[in-house]
Amino acid sequence: MIDHLGITVLDFDVSKAFYDRAMAPLGASLLYMVPQEYTGGAKVGGYGRDRPVFWLHVGKDKPKGHQHVAFTARSRAEVDAFHAAAIAAGGKDNGGPGLRPHYHPNYYGAFVFDPDGNNVEAVCRAPE
Repeated sequence: MIDHLGITVLDFDVSKAFYDRAMAPLGASLLYMVPQEYTGGAKVGGYGRDRPVFWLHVGKDKPKGHQHVAFTARSRAEVDAFHAAAIAAGGKDNGGPGLRPHYHPNYYGAFVFDPDGNNVEAVCRAPE
């Protein structure tokens, strides 16, 4: 149902450094930067595996409220690696890797706050 989504970040370069490291274990990377002549000079970039689906857009003001974004991991090992990479990139732990059967019997996820305080998650729903 969702084709793509984006979040506003305060410092694009700081967020890019975080997401470059956090997305790598999921097989995702920055795939596209929108030319600034089309964005009014703002930095806008999209991450994904095959095409950009998660976008960062720099804003002039601190983002109001925090978003929650969950990324699909293809294995529990990817969830573990995402969490470790995100923490190493400066993220703050918001729930280490583990089963969360109250969501789904095979829901294995990990949660980290990004540099702007957004709750980012990697989740694998496949059985072990």
